[in-house]
Amino acid sequence: MNFLKPLLTVFILLIAYSSHSQSFKNASEYLDFIATEQESVTKNMWKYTKAIAHSKNDRTINAKRNVLLKTVEKAIAKIENADGYDGENYKNQVLTYMRLNESLLNQDYAKIIDMKEVAEQSYDAMEAYVLARELADQKMEDAYNEYDTNFRLFAAKHNISIVESETDLGNKMKISNQVFNHYNELYLIYFKVSINEMYLIDALSKNDVGAIQQNANALSQTAKEGLEILKTVELYKNDKSIAEVTKDAFEFFIDEADNQVPQLTEFLILNEDFETIRNTLEKTPERKRTKEQIDTYNKKVKDINKAVDNYNKVNTKLNKDRQNIINKLNTTNENFLAKHIPND
Repeated sequence: MNFLKPLLTVFILLIAYSSHSQSFKNASEYLDFIATEQESVTKNMWKYTKAIAHSKNDRTINAKRNVLLKTVEKAIAKIENADGYDGENYKNQVLTYMRLNESLLNQDYAKIIDMKEVAEQSYDAMEAYVLARELADQKMEDAYNEYDTNFRLFAAKHNISIVESETDLGNKMKISNQVFNHYNELYLIYFKVSINEMYLIDALSKNDVGAIQQNANALSQTAKEGLEILKTVELYKNDKSIAEVTKDAFEFFIDEADNQVPQLTEFLILNEDFETIRNTLEKTPERKRTKEQIDTYNKKVKDINKAVDNYNKVNTKLNKDRQNIINKLNTTNENFLAKHIPND
């Protein structure tokens, strides 16, 4: 998330309560009241951000979103029930900001959770999911900027001195934005290539030679293009970890597509020929079978047995190497986020 700037605190920290609605003796009291509600929202926003960065559990992330939403709703209720100061104009400006946050959490971020469920199905869906998150974050950032401007104008109007500081929380929120931008950029580069391997694996499972060759060519081409794109990526704090493991993944894809898959398709083609020869032989009565037919069949049996061994060997190695690179990618991504986004 990337929409929190330095928190503003006022010098006077006095809050007055009445039996009916909260009222304020001066503008400083009112600004402090507003800043306190905003700080509560900010803290829960950071918890939500940490969940996105450090949790693999979608239910945990959604639970944090719901807690944040309830915090915003409580802040709205408190501000609505409290008296404004110097009219209702500034109060309404703050409520507009809070209600926009409420709407974004209820609609935009809820929709993003739904989009995540289908994001893995295509590059377009994944790109739409990432862009939707960035757009929602931008809306919140814009809303906060307007809130911050109105806060300052109200303070200036009433000659209030404010203490502005780069708080630890504010710094962490800024850092998380930069980290996620780098993470998302590299992930989209990787996903655009890896989606072709997903299609390739599907074709292999169906023994569809034509689709296998088509998707292998696409995988090789996009992986080679991906290697060139990686050379232009601007690193975050010179951390090469995700870029390097993505490079390793692309090199695996290229070897898979150019060297390993052709051996698998060679077996599938050979197996098709063998099945044709066997079916023909089985349909031919024994007394009508020629020596040439039998010799051809026996030779194919030897060829197919040898090819099966190689197919299993190549397939086993591919599965093992693929799992290793996936594990390495996941571990590197987790370590990158853990290293650069605090978990405290």
